[in-house]
Amino acid sequence: MKFDPAGLDKWTSPVSFDVTRERLAEYAAATNDPIPAHRAGDVASPVFAIVPVFQSLLEPALEVVPPSLFGKVLHGEQDFRFHRPIRPGDALVSRAKMTGYEGLPKGTRATVYLECRTAAGALVNEQYVTFFVRGFDTGEQRGTLGPSHRFNDALRASAPVAKVVQHVDDDQTYRYGPAAGDPMPIHLDEEVARSAGLPGIIAHGLCTMAFTSWAVLTEVAPAGRLRRLAVRFAAPVLPGQDLSTAIWAAGPGTFAFETTVGDTVVLKDGLAEIGEN
Repeated sequence: MKFDPAGLDKWTSPVSFDVTRERLAEYAAATNDPIPAHRAGDVASPVFAIVPVFQSLLEPALEVVPPSLFGKVLHGEQDFRFHRPIRPGDALVSRAKMTGYEGLPKGTRATVYLECRTAAGALVNEQYVTFFVRGFDTGEQRGTLGPSHRFNDALRASAPVAKVVQHVDDDQTYRYGPAAGDPMPIHLDEEVARSAGLPGIIAHGLCTMAFTSWAVLTEVAPAGRLRRLAVRFAAPVLPGQDLSTAIWAAGPGTFAFETTVGDTVVLKDGLAEIGEN
C-alpha cells in the first residue's frame, strides 16, 4: 500500500461560491470576532477564506492517498496567502491539487495547494494545507511540500509585543460548524468524539485559528494589511477552555505567535506577515 505519485499536480474541477453579507457576519459571530467590519459582513475575517474552498480541500487526496487511510488523516498545518479581502457580492471560483508528500517514521505528511479567484480570474487567496496520515510511512518523498513558517526560538529571549486571552464558548462548535460548512461529527457529537479517542467534542482547528487571526488583527495588523497567516495545529482545544496567544515581532512587517491552553501549546509556528495598503 503506497501513495500514488501519478495523482500529484492534478487540478480538481472548479467550484463556485457566492459570498453574501449574511454568511460573512455569521462566520464572524461564530468565531467571537469583535471587529466591527467583520461583524457587519462588510468584509470577510481572514480565516473565512477556508469556506469557499472547503469542498475542494480533500478531493485532491483521492488521487494520491489509499482510501483505507482516510480515517487516519489529520489537518496538520494551514498557510493562507491573501491577495485581497473577500467582500459581499464576490463570485469566487476555487480549485486544488496535491503537490507533494513525504514519508516519516510516525506517518506521512502531504500538501494540498488551493487557489481562490474571482469569476474574472483575479487571484483572491492561495492556501497550503498540510495533512498528516498517522501511523503510515509511505517510504518516499515526492513533489513539493508547503513553505516553512517555523517559529524562531531565539524570539523567546524578548517579551511578546502583545498577549491576548480568549474564551472558547461551550456552544462554539455548534455555531462554527454551520457557519463554516464543516459538519465533521467529532466537533458536534460527544459519543463520536470519544469513540475516536478524544476526550470529548473538540473545537474545529480553523475556528481556533480564526480566534488567533482576530487577536493578531486587533493587536498588530492594521485593517486590510494582512498578507499571510500560517499555523501548525499542535493539540486539540475543548469548548469552555481559554486560549492565550503571545505575539512577538520577528522582523519588518513580520510577527510570530503561539497559542496555548494552560501549559499546552495548541497552535505553534504561527506566522503573520503584514503588507502595505
